[in-house]
Amino acid sequence: MNSYVMRVQERLKKIDASPFFQWSIIAVIIMSALLIGAKTHNLPPQALRILVFLDSVITVFFVIELSIRFMAFPDKKNFFKSGWNIFDTLIVIGSLIPTGGSGVLLARLLRVFRVLRLVSMVPELRLLINSLLKAIPRMGYIALLMFVIFYIYAAVGSMFFNNINKELWGDVSISMLTLFRIATFEDWTDVMYETMAIYPLSWIFYLTFIFLTAFIFLNMMVGTILEVMGKENENYRAEQHGESGEGGEPASRAQIENLECELAEIKTLLKEKLNHR
Repeated sequence: MNSYVMRVQERLKKIDASPFFQWSIIAVIIMSALLIGAKTHNLPPQALRILVFLDSVITVFFVIELSIRFMAFPDKKNFFKSGWNIFDTLIVIGSLIPTGGSGVLLARLLRVFRVLRLVSMVPELRLLINSLLKAIPRMGYIALLMFVIFYIYAAVGSMFFNNINKELWGDVSISMLTLFRIATFEDWTDVMYETMAIYPLSWIFYLTFIFLTAFIFLNMMVGTILEVMGKENENYRAEQHGESGEGGEPASRAQIENLECELAEIKTLLKEKLNHR
């Protein structure tokens, strides 16, 4: 019985790892995205029935695909230790909610999120998302420092420019919104020229603020993300190199799990032969 289970698991592994199966999943995800877009148009009832049928087929396909991936996974207990596996499972389970009744909005919303499965299927996209998530803590400190700069400039701006334009510099909170407008270059020169009519040197206030926010802090954000992406790229290449088994590198976790499965199958076959004797 164990040998039969092992053989089935090996076949499922080959199916899950096959390029044809992977590209089929990507094609179905793209089709799901197109169906979501098609449903936003005014279509005749017959076309809507076809879309509903295709949506059901896509849902069944996702359930089968997730089942194959789960059955092919060597250690079932560790399947949900991967955040991407949890994400895919939640999306697939959410797709099973019927689109009729009181949960119609939730069902449609979860079907929209099925498009995000493309991220979990494409390694390069996973790399980008992982890099962004790992960069968030560092970016948080940069954002905190940026908030401090915003607050200081907003307080100064509301002190000096309050009498010029209360709609833009009435208090600290409104001044921070005005500074955000300046940082995004939304007609910031109009704001500057208005204050320069009273304070000719007020251009120093604006230029120093833009220099700090739009150049220094933005480059710090980009630099942080690029640094994390570089480390993630190195880790990804190391994993790929380990899986290929080239250059005498240590075996990857996937290779070890495959060897364990093969050893277990050999042990089972030996026990069966001994029992026959």
